[in-house]
Amino acid sequence: MREIEFNLDENPFINFKSARYMMSARVNVEKLWKYCKKNDKSFFILSLGCLINAVNSVPKLKYRIINGKVIEYDYLEGVTPIMNEKNDIYKEMRVKTPQEFENIHEWHDYAFNLSREILNNEKESFTLEMEKRDFTNIANFSCIPWVDFDSITNCVLNNHQIQPLITWGKVNKNYEMSISITVSHIFVNGQDLAYFYKNAEKEFNKF
Repeated sequence: MREIEFNLDENPFINFKSARYMMSARVNVEKLWKYCKKNDKSFFILSLGCLINAVNSVPKLKYRIINGKVIEYDYLEGVTPIMNEKNDIYKEMRVKTPQEFENIHEWHDYAFNLSREILNNEKESFTLEMEKRDFTNIANFSCIPWVDFDSITNCVLNNHQIQPLITWGKVNKNYEMSISITVSHIFVNGQDLAYFYKNAEKEFNKF
């Protein structure tokens, strides 16, 4: 990570009760959906990889406030809840970025196997306290595959919470999927979110 020249005292949102805000938009995921069905791949896992890449493509989504200074992480890894097929075991896992692997297919197998090992108690799940998550290089991802939602709200831990929260939903009959992202207005503006959605769509269309 590196320190960024950023005057927090002059930021118009720094003293808001909460600077968090959310945006939702639908993205066409037809290519990835059909690819996963044809090649017996996990749509959840590959969607996660696409969204991790999209988050890392926008520098301001990697900003944090640490010890009163603004820093930018080199990259953000992903943290996501996972469940078994019976939906009676719920844990969290932290995954590396797809960039650390030869290709997205190699990353898929790594993340898929890691989720199985965690659910089978062969590896430890991710358990970092919520209060400390802003101070490590992660973004939070969550899938609600049962609902084609229009928008969603998220819990706010404190008024200076920065960590991006990304939630995606059910794929509808037009192969569109809602993606919601919650960010801090201290750093992230509408144009930054436009880049996020543009890059997310590119990731889903690579297949």
